[in-house]
Amino acid sequence: MQFTLNHKDPETKARAGVIHTDHGSIETPIFMPVGTAATVKGVHQRELKEEINPDIILGNTYHLYLRPGTEIIRKAGGLHRFMNWDRPILTDSGGYQVYSLSANRKIKEEGVKFKSHIDGSYHVFTPENVMEIQKTIGADIIMAFDECTPYPCDYHYAKRSMHMTHRWLDRCITHLEKCPDLYGYSQAFFPIVQGSTYKDLRLQSAEYIANSGAVGNAIGGLSVGEPAEEMYAMTEVVCSVLPEDKPRYLMGVGTPINLLENIALGIDMFDCVMPTRNARNGMLFTAHGTINIKNKKWEDDFSPIDPMALTFVDTEYTKAYLRHLFVCNEYLGKQIATIHNLGFYLWLVREARKHILAGDFRSWKNQMVQQMDKRL
Repeated sequence: MQFTLNHKDPETKARAGVIHTDHGSIETPIFMPVGTAATVKGVHQRELKEEINPDIILGNTYHLYLRPGTEIIRKAGGLHRFMNWDRPILTDSGGYQVYSLSANRKIKEEGVKFKSHIDGSYHVFTPENVMEIQKTIGADIIMAFDECTPYPCDYHYAKRSMHMTHRWLDRCITHLEKCPDLYGYSQAFFPIVQGSTYKDLRLQSAEYIANSGAVGNAIGGLSVGEPAEEMYAMTEVVCSVLPEDKPRYLMGVGTPINLLENIALGIDMFDCVMPTRNARNGMLFTAHGTINIKNKKWEDDFSPIDPMALTFVDTEYTKAYLRHLFVCNEYLGKQIATIHNLGFYLWLVREARKHILAGDFRSWKNQMVQQMDKRL
C-alpha cells in the first residue's frame, strides 16, 4: 500500500490524498460503508458499485469469524471473491465487538475470551490468531488487535489498557512476519491509538503507534459516548503526532458533522454504521438537515427525497412514497433509505475533497455544518 498526499488545506489541517492498494485506489478523505457480515445491509453489490460507488468498504472480523467462518472464506478464495467485490476492503480486528460484549467476555494479557452472541459458544481472540483470521479473510487493510475502553473510563484503567494494547501491537507485528499473503495480493497493517479521553495517554499512544513504522495509522476508542468536543480534542492531539505522510483512520465515526469537523483536524478515513442503521429506522441525512421520514408531515410531500439528486433513488422516489413504505413496513423503504444515506455520506466526503483541493474548505465546511445541524 502507498499513500500520496496531494494537497493540504491552507486554513485547516484537512488533507486530500490517494491510497493505492492492489484492488484499486482510494481518494481521501473517504467514508467506508460498513459491510459487517460480507454485505452492506440492504444493498446489492451492483447498487453499491453503480449508485453509491465507494472506493472501499469495511468487513468485520468478529462477525465473519463466527459466520461463515474462516474456512469457508478461505475455500472461496478470500472475502473479495466470496462476496463478489473487486474493490478494496478493510477489516477491523474485532476489538470493538469484544468491547461491546462487556457482560460476556474476560480480558487477560494473553487475549480475550468471549461468548458468541449467536449460540453462546466460547472463543478466544489473541493478537496472533486475529492476525491469522484477518489474513485468511483477505482484506487489503487489516487492523491491530486492541482493547477499546468505555466512556467514561478511570484514568488508571485507561493507562493499563493502553499499555496492553501496545504490547498486543508488538505481538501482532511479530506474528504477521510469519503469516504469508494467501491470495496473491498484499495486505497493509494499521495499528490503533488508544488512551480514552486523557491527553497525556493519547500523546503517549500516538507516539508509540507512530514509532511502529506502519504504512497507516488508526485512532480507536472514540465515538463511544463521549461529547463531540472531547472527540475533537483527542483527534487534534493525536493528529499532531501521527506522521503526515501516512493515512489516518478515525474508527467508528460518525455523524455528517463529525466527519467534516474531523476532516478539518487531519483525518483521512472514516467508517460508521450510522447511515445504514439510521436509514432502517427512517432517519435520512441531507445537506439541509435530518429527516424522520415516518413523520406525518411527509405524507403528501411529493418532492424528491433529496433535491440534490445524489443517487437514483433521490429522483425516482418521493418523500410521500418513502413514508408510505415505512408505514407499511415494506423492505423496499429501508433499502431506498439506505442507498440515499450512503450516497449522501459519499457525496459529502467527495465534496470535502473538492473544496480542500480548491482551497476553500473552511468556509464550505462551516456553511455545511450550520445547514446540517437541523431537524427538518
